[in-house]
Amino acid sequence: MTDTETMTKLESYRVQLKCSFEQIDDVFDDCLEEALLTFSEQGVKDFLSGASLVCMIGRGFEPVLVYMEELPQIVQHSDESMLNVISKCVWDLSRTPNGKSILPFLQSLPEAARRLGSTEQLQHYIDIVFDMMKNTTRSIHGHIDTIPSDGLPEFLNQAPYLLNQLPIEGLRNWVDYGASNYRNHPERQKDYFSLQSADSRAVLQRERHGTLFSDNERKLNLYLKGLWQDSDHFVPYSMGWDELRKPIPYYDSLGIRVPDVYDDKDGIRGIDRYRATIAHIAAHRRWTEAVFADNFSPFQRIAIEIFEDARVEYLSMQQYPGLHRIFKTLHPVPPEGFCNAEKTSCLRYRLAILSRGLLDLDHGYKNADINDFIGRFHKTMETANTTTKDMVQLGISFIARTKQASDSFPNVIFEHTEVDYRDDNRHMWKFIEEGDEEEDFDDKKQFERDEHETDKLPPRHYPEWDYNTKTYRPDWVSLYEKLHYKGNPQIIDQILAKHDALAKRLKKLLELLKPQQMVRIRYQEDGSELDLDVAIRSLIDFKSGHTPDPRINMSHRNDGRDIAVMLLLDLSASLHDVPEGCELSLLELSREAVSLLALTIEQLSDPFAIAGFHSDTRHNVRYLHIKGYSEHWDDDVKARLSAMEAGYSTRMGAPIRHAAHYLENQPADKKLLLILTDGEPSDIDVDDDKLLIEDTRKAVEELSSKNIHTHCISLDKKADEYIGDIFGKNNYTVIDHVEKLPEKLPQLFMSLTR
Repeated sequence: MTDTETMTKLESYRVQLKCSFEQIDDVFDDCLEEALLTFSEQGVKDFLSGASLVCMIGRGFEPVLVYMEELPQIVQHSDESMLNVISKCVWDLSRTPNGKSILPFLQSLPEAARRLGSTEQLQHYIDIVFDMMKNTTRSIHGHIDTIPSDGLPEFLNQAPYLLNQLPIEGLRNWVDYGASNYRNHPERQKDYFSLQSADSRAVLQRERHGTLFSDNERKLNLYLKGLWQDSDHFVPYSMGWDELRKPIPYYDSLGIRVPDVYDDKDGIRGIDRYRATIAHIAAHRRWTEAVFADNFSPFQRIAIEIFEDARVEYLSMQQYPGLHRIFKTLHPVPPEGFCNAEKTSCLRYRLAILSRGLLDLDHGYKNADINDFIGRFHKTMETANTTTKDMVQLGISFIARTKQASDSFPNVIFEHTEVDYRDDNRHMWKFIEEGDEEEDFDDKKQFERDEHETDKLPPRHYPEWDYNTKTYRPDWVSLYEKLHYKGNPQIIDQILAKHDALAKRLKKLLELLKPQQMVRIRYQEDGSELDLDVAIRSLIDFKSGHTPDPRINMSHRNDGRDIAVMLLLDLSASLHDVPEGCELSLLELSREAVSLLALTIEQLSDPFAIAGFHSDTRHNVRYLHIKGYSEHWDDDVKARLSAMEAGYSTRMGAPIRHAAHYLENQPADKKLLLILTDGEPSDIDVDDDKLLIEDTRKAVEELSSKNIHTHCISLDKKADEYIGDIFGKNNYTVIDHVEKLPEKLPQLFMSLTR
């Protein structure tokens, strides 16, 4: 860039600064150069806009100079959002009698940003300043804000020293003490906030405690980098600022979050508590792999976290044995038998005992189940290359073994359970976005049938009902889901053209089902408006001496449809059969029927989804997404439907439960699950025919408790022998003449949702 171009660019920036002081021109180029090196393009605009706002307060050039000189340093320790925050704070200060505090406020911010180390902490400091100003600015004779705060300038002058002595919570307590006790005593207030009074120094000494992060930041950075080969940065937070939700350490894309102060605890120095927290987090960052949270219950997730915490600590202690003493001392020792399961949920307490036992082999606990899983854990850790998935299996098994009815009680014991050096494990979990399930799968050009295929999503585990023992087999079925691969959408268009006459008849019937919006309800004693016809008739009756009809009002109700539908297709191998007297297979008939039904539902604008399922033992149940709720009836959906194939068996309970997982999240008043099948539930690993029938019946009962109506359409001529036991007396339809399925299925849907 030539000198002329540089001058032109500087002049364009100078125009953006709405401030005409000559002193600004002398330093503008240097300040702008630093700003260009520090800020983004938008940040430079905000910087100049903020400086213009500071210039407008009418207090000379000095506040503008301080703002322009100090803001780059402040942003280096926070972020660019502070540009607008600080300029707005200066403006707000100028609107009060405390204008003389503007310069000390701006001058205190660079040291505050450096010591506090994060945007959140710096915002806490600004909040303290403004709260103090509000509490120490006095009014006379009812006039608000007429006398400025006597202590605010003194406090701002002392702020750099105070921030070197106190955590942000301690600073707030120190300020609150002075503001509440000396609000109406100007001289004593000045002495307090200038650190001249005895009680000021006494309160300062009382609030000084622990190991400040800001004093040890460099040391902890070297510890993280030297011992763990991790170069991420730390972001401190206040332990006491959020009194309702106690913050705990964690890490995310913005850095590793740690407390701004740690006290000595149980003989462990504050600096060693920092090392324990950092070691635990660094171990997670090195060895933990995120898993899908949607596959597990809340209880299972908590147990998995306990085992994973123990695993990464086990690995870190192998590398650095000195950590064992620190972890063991800081971990609480929950006494056995402390929790009463008759009145309280003991799950959290039971897991705390397990956690202690996994860390300390000399734990002395007697519980057989806990000791069994401690043994399993250490046996697993003795093998090479353990993973998070190993801990997932241990966590699931532990909950299945030890689960109690009282675990769901609302009363929970927290005493002896809080391990404060551990993070919150948010990094362990990833989630599937509800409602966009079809976007989480990859299209497949070939229909793979390898029983060991796992796709990109891990399996979901569902229970199965054992009618012999009247109990669930926990996490018995492994269900794999994926998006059905695509075929040729023109096949579906040809099917619709083939049934064009039927489609036209259905369209006429649809007109009767379309929402009519608002409908009048007449003859109401209370209503939204007067029914003039009835009111006049009642008035005539009254004047003629007869008793008038009091029902002279009318109201309105919405006659719109609010239905969400899930169509679940049995894609077992028997669909390849060709019924006697038919030219098409059951699979082809089903494809035609579903095409017409999808067209019908689309025209009604009801949200609906289509999925298919088949199974090859309980270890391999396949759930194939054909249409998601957020998709329309378009070529992509038609392509998947055209490629629909059949294979394997009909394990029905788990697919029904999985379909309900998506259907129950739909915001509709009525929810309908339609199941199209050609036979009874069965699978090759089940000898007892009744077992899967009873499990399917139990799954239907579970859906009923969630206000999901289930209706089965069966193509099996022998279905009457068992289908009523599964779905209930009026919740199934048997199609005897399967060749009429394309006509019957849409008509059945309309009758169910009329």
